[in-house]
Amino acid sequence: MWIYQKKLEFPVNITTPDLRMARALMAQYGGPDSELSAGCRYLTQRFSMPDDRVRATLNDIGTEELSHWEMIGTMIHQSMRNATLAEIEAAGLLGYYTMHDHGVFPSDPNGVPFTASYIQCTGDPITDINEDLAAEQKARTTYEHLMNLTDCEQYLAPLRFLREREIVHYQRFGECLNILNELFPNGDQNRVRR
Repeated sequence: MWIYQKKLEFPVNITTPDLRMARALMAQYGGPDSELSAGCRYLTQRFSMPDDRVRATLNDIGTEELSHWEMIGTMIHQSMRNATLAEIEAAGLLGYYTMHDHGVFPSDPNGVPFTASYIQCTGDPITDINEDLAAEQKARTTYEHLMNLTDCEQYLAPLRFLREREIVHYQRFGECLNILNELFPNGDQNRVRR
């Protein structure tokens, strides 16, 4: 179903590793509002959508979120490259190192591993799209917080790109909500199954 191009959607080239940023980026790699969470959420919700256009949008955006997850993983990997144990400990990543060495593992900045409980799917199209709108806003906000943590353009360029994609996704989900509201003009009562 998918064709994988062996390149990142936006180039990542961090030549000045920063473990503080590596840890912060983990929010978007394995946290509750991460790219992984979004990709899994959208690719799961698509099955219960009553409209091909909405289903296609969830498929497209879910796929793109996985490419963003790849970008964040690359940023974390490059940020941790060649870090010494003393640097890892100073960055508060000793527990992470103990379990994962320099590997990239889906957890949040506090070391909490990714869980499927982060993936929301109610089966109600309007509820799920509203959840998706909120998810995109939370991701945009997280990218803005990450951008506030650095002045390094090697981090800022991909973070700006990712932030802008969250805005586009929010707009696309707004279009999906309009489609669903046209399908269900009387609200919830038309979606109840008896």
